[in-house]
Amino acid sequence: MVLKKKKEVQVDAFLLDHQKLEKLQRFSKAEEQNLASLLLHCAQLSNGIQQIQCIKQIMPLMKKMDPNSACDPMVKTCLDILGETYFSLSIKNPLKKVLASLLNGLPEQFMTLAVQSFVCCLREELKTTDIYLYRKVLDNLASCMEDFSLGRASIKNLFEEVLQFLVKSLLDIQEENRQNHGNCIVQTQLMHDLLVAIKVSMMLVQKLQENIQGSLWKHHESFVWQSMCSLLKSSTDFLMDATLLQTVQTTSGLAVILFTKAMYEPVEGLPSLVSDLLLGSVKHTDVPAWFVSNCGTLCMEELPDSVLLFLCHGALAMLEWKNGSMGENGEKLLLDIASVLLSLSSELKESSMAASLSRILAIWTNSALAALISGSPNLKIKLNGNSDLIGKLLEYIYTHWEHPLDAVRHQTKLIFKNLLQIHRTTITGSNEKSDPFFARLVKRLLSLEWHVKGKYGCLGCLVECVGTENILQLDRTIPVQILDVMSDQSLAPYASDLLETMFTNHKAHFTLSFQESTWIDQWHDIWVSPLLVILCEGNHDQTTYIIDYYLPKLLKCNPDSLGYMIRILQASADANLGSCSARGALGALMACLRTARAHGHLELSNIMSNGLISTECIKQGLVHQHNQVCIDALGLLCETHRSTEIVSMEEMQLIQFFMMYNLNSQSPSVRQQICSLLRKLFCRIQESSQVLYKLEQNKTKEELLENSTKRHPLGILQQYKEFMSSVCDRLFEALFPGSSHPTRFSSLTILGSVAEIFSVPEGQVRIFHLDQEIDSTRVQTLIQCFASTFEEVKALAFKLLMKLRDVAFKLQDSENLGLLFQAAVDLSTSTKPYDCVTASYLLNFLVHHKGLQHICLEQWVEHNAEMDENTSVSTVEVNTLAVIKLLLANVEEEIFRARKSLLQAAASFPMYGRVHCITGALQQLPFNNLALVAEWKEMVARLILMSYRLSAVVSPVVQSSSPEGLIPMDSDSESAGRLQMILHEIQPQDTNDYFMQAKILKEHCKVQSEKLADCRPMESISTEIRGEERQTCDVTAQMVLVCCWRSMKEVSLLLGTLCKLLPSQATSEPSDGLITVEQVKNIGDYFKHHLLQSRHRGAFELAYAGFVQLTEMLSRCDSESLRKMPEQWLSYVLEEIKSCDPSSTLCATRRSAGIPFYIQALLASEPKKSKTDLLKMTMKELIPLAAPLNESSVIPQVHALNILRALFRDTRLGENIMPYVADGIQAAVLGFMSPVWAVRNSSTLLFSALITRIFGVKRGKDENSKKNRMTGREFFSWFPSLYPFLLKQLEAVTNTLNSEAEELKIHPSLFLLLLILGRLYPSPMDGTYSALSMAPFVPFIIRYFFFF
Repeated sequence: MVLKKKKEVQVDAFLLDHQKLEKLQRFSKAEEQNLASLLLHCAQLSNGIQQIQCIKQIMPLMKKMDPNSACDPMVKTCLDILGETYFSLSIKNPLKKVLASLLNGLPEQFMTLAVQSFVCCLREELKTTDIYLYRKVLDNLASCMEDFSLGRASIKNLFEEVLQFLVKSLLDIQEENRQNHGNCIVQTQLMHDLLVAIKVSMMLVQKLQENIQGSLWKHHESFVWQSMCSLLKSSTDFLMDATLLQTVQTTSGLAVILFTKAMYEPVEGLPSLVSDLLLGSVKHTDVPAWFVSNCGTLCMEELPDSVLLFLCHGALAMLEWKNGSMGENGEKLLLDIASVLLSLSSELKESSMAASLSRILAIWTNSALAALISGSPNLKIKLNGNSDLIGKLLEYIYTHWEHPLDAVRHQTKLIFKNLLQIHRTTITGSNEKSDPFFARLVKRLLSLEWHVKGKYGCLGCLVECVGTENILQLDRTIPVQILDVMSDQSLAPYASDLLETMFTNHKAHFTLSFQESTWIDQWHDIWVSPLLVILCEGNHDQTTYIIDYYLPKLLKCNPDSLGYMIRILQASADANLGSCSARGALGALMACLRTARAHGHLELSNIMSNGLISTECIKQGLVHQHNQVCIDALGLLCETHRSTEIVSMEEMQLIQFFMMYNLNSQSPSVRQQICSLLRKLFCRIQESSQVLYKLEQNKTKEELLENSTKRHPLGILQQYKEFMSSVCDRLFEALFPGSSHPTRFSSLTILGSVAEIFSVPEGQVRIFHLDQEIDSTRVQTLIQCFASTFEEVKALAFKLLMKLRDVAFKLQDSENLGLLFQAAVDLSTSTKPYDCVTASYLLNFLVHHKGLQHICLEQWVEHNAEMDENTSVSTVEVNTLAVIKLLLANVEEEIFRARKSLLQAAASFPMYGRVHCITGALQQLPFNNLALVAEWKEMVARLILMSYRLSAVVSPVVQSSSPEGLIPMDSDSESAGRLQMILHEIQPQDTNDYFMQAKILKEHCKVQSEKLADCRPMESISTEIRGEERQTCDVTAQMVLVCCWRSMKEVSLLLGTLCKLLPSQATSEPSDGLITVEQVKNIGDYFKHHLLQSRHRGAFELAYAGFVQLTEMLSRCDSESLRKMPEQWLSYVLEEIKSCDPSSTLCATRRSAGIPFYIQALLASEPKKSKTDLLKMTMKELIPLAAPLNESSVIPQVHALNILRALFRDTRLGENIMPYVADGIQAAVLGFMSPVWAVRNSSTLLFSALITRIFGVKRGKDENSKKNRMTGREFFSWFPSLYPFLLKQLEAVTNTLNSEAEELKIHPSLFLLLLILGRLYPSPMDGTYSALSMAPFVPFIIRYFFFF
């Protein structure tokens, strides 16, 4: 509904040097405008948009010039300057395209002169020798050949020089890439440059091929021929180089075929050559010598799978498949490509390769369609739907139509659609709707379960071929079946698309078959009536998804159906009001009206005035006991098709009525929807108010005023102000002390939307000022929201106060600010964890106050007068620095005291609160624009040192093998003695002195005698502490543990923040960087130490969060030593895991503790578009460890299994982890047979993670549901190595049967095997083209269960 603001186009202006400006000034005339003066004026403009407007005036001026003026030196100078300007602009600058368009229309008399100027400029460009400037030259060459006649003519004149440059650039970039091996950032840039160079070479051959003719074929010693050979050889090398980016290899495959096509003679033999290359049957005697010398590596019997794939792509894209120009050889090549691609589909499982394969298969189907038009009868027979080839392609579709990658699923649907077109082409002239092939496909698809997503797209394609009516004749309940499926959100989009295809096709069929609209009732019975029944009585999820996905498409197809819906629902609305579990007719009516209004099918004022719906009816919806009915009724008021539609008085009153009852909704999703819909309403008020202001200003357009509204614009605007004021009053009233969390969340979110929407930019009229509604009481109300135990309430209140901070600070006196600051400092050391969050938000708010230094901080921190004199330093920076100094001084003192007594620290001054406040203060600082760099460098160094000291104090607890164990805290010696004996009995293996002795803590303070008399002995096991404040508190084991792991958490997040936010120095030289390379390395070593040694899950999970921030920063760092650190750390920990060293401190229990987190963080830091070398290295090491051949390496095996489990569960690794799933399954099954319990336990956990990764998360309770299952063909096509493995294991299980003794020995792996096989089922789509049949498993299972 809300209009998106148009993005402002940024155009960089071009600049001319002093010499060029002087030339233009000499030729320009003051009395009249000529070409030089216009160009001079253009160069003096600083705005790129204005320069574009100015340049467009050049062409009309040149067309008016005298034809003899081509000899004028002024014209030559101007054309020279235009040429130099063109080549100086970046390829993305719109000015470049404008210049090209301008020069394309150059008058004929100036063309020769312009070509000379461009040739001169291009010749200078081709002299570039800096490899890192090649990209600019390549971009200029590409733009010259892209619909630019002048540029193309210039390249034609310099064809040999351009060819020489391209040959040189390919070789130079290849060599530079080799020399920078390991430098990922530089290599990525070079590979993209290489990609552009290959593309430009292809453009040169394609668009300027006439230049090659003549000298190329006859003279193999000519420069052009030698250059073409060099291009072909380089492209072949790139194609065979697996270290390059896949896009470079793909493009190289295109280039190899293109260059070979340009050089090969006779052309008729080219298809045979490509066929031989793909099939590995090349005979050197039948191939030209130049091809063998340049492409010898392609003439091997077995090419790598990726090379075959890219060659297939090149052949399909670069050869001419239309008009039968390649004859029978071309048809044979087409069929050979299909067979090669289908064979590769079972080999290439890596996600990027699988996506490429599906895309190339789709290209093949397009090429086959083009070839069929003029193809031979033999080709039509082989591409008929009943042929073996089409059958194999259908098998590929059935296997991949539910592939995890969206790209593969999309291409699979496209392949199926094209296969149908191919079959239609082969049966031209016969009746398509009664064709046996189509009929067989329809029946097969309908026999599938509706949970199969691929079924929907394929059925939609078939509808276009056979028609909806023919499908409905097989089963009239299909629309109802599809609607029933829409309770599952994952299936709802597919189902709605299929329904749209079917009812649109059905309507077209009825329209053609019947002259009058008598068919509409029948159409409504099939497509609308089932919808209304479900909307009234269906479950919540089903009705929600139908309204979101299906209803808008139905109304778009036939808007007149809305009247039918309203009439049916209105008749039963009074009798069927619905309940908390069902919408009823009233709810269905609200949903239909809301959808119709949001999509522009009705005006609310019209239906209310016509009596179709009453205000009382809408009120009933607004307070309905079914949450979604309330939301739909609110959406009816807030959502409109036009964002400028005026809000009526009735709508405002209904909104106020709604807010009285619904701010305290207990459902988070309902609260989010309420806030979102009211935000749309406020946007509508703002947008429509701008229109009303313009109407008021434009008094001459009275008719426009009459058509838009009957009310006066100023009157409507006043109503808007009053309405918004009343809304704010209601929201602030709801924030009373003690109000519920839902009420506070809703009120603060809505107030935040009001503050954001009505703070309009300059040039627009502001209809409502939230600032004017704020007083000191309301400011205090917002500040009190910081005390909420819910952090989202604190965040919302803080965000709103930041928008209102100017007026908020004006309403606060110095005394109140001082109290707030004191409260924040006190809360930062509270023993309640949520109090430190409150302190952080308070401090982050107060640091924006200009007078904070004088009001609050002078008594705490020494004031620096120089900062006051330096006006360039922002208030936030100065105050934040002072606050962090204060917090740091306090926490350093507390660390010193905690060294003496950690128990007392846990009870009186837990240190994590201070650190949390420091991290929060750092996160809102603009670190790219700091003035006090020296002070911040010192502060960062102190913070890092403090983190290490705090960690040293609390780490003995979280690194113990039993951190949740007893901490003796009895004060009497007898109890301490008993606990001492117990501790010796349960002493953990890794000795920790902290837990070896019973802690007796009893500080003697001078306390009044009457208070001592009141003391009673504590029955619970706790330590009694009396601090300087003379307060008594009890220390429990949980308090110490919470203090320690939260401190470790905050230290980790602080160090991660320092690494993430602060720019790292690339060298050791002084710079503006706030953190040194050495400091980053030390932080990395700290994380490594604690992740690998911490036992408490809370500690290492949160250390992991900070470590991830560090590794992400390292992957983007310029420093080579820093960028290599993740790989070095990974190698180190993998070696330690393999070593089986008894002295290793790695934790083999607690699911390997922090080790999987450590490796996850290192692997997640790899760029997503990289070759994932770290992942490949890790899996290469872990897979053999997880399934060892001997029992001496139990601990490494446990570590490997636990790490693999974490990696398979990590969603960030995405499809990159899928190629290792089969190996993981084998390791889990074999590990389950181990005699060691730890191995069996870890194997079980790994197996569970793999089942979820393969079959998806189980969301239903129905064990027989096929949602988390797949066909045997599909499973074994993805994981072919599991077929013989599972079969072998099942055979081993049956061999454990002893039929003679009539004993049944249950094999350990039986349960896992049955879990996998139980999730596989046969499919009606299983054909005869797959060797991966489920049949061999059946006899073993029957034999085994025969004994039960």
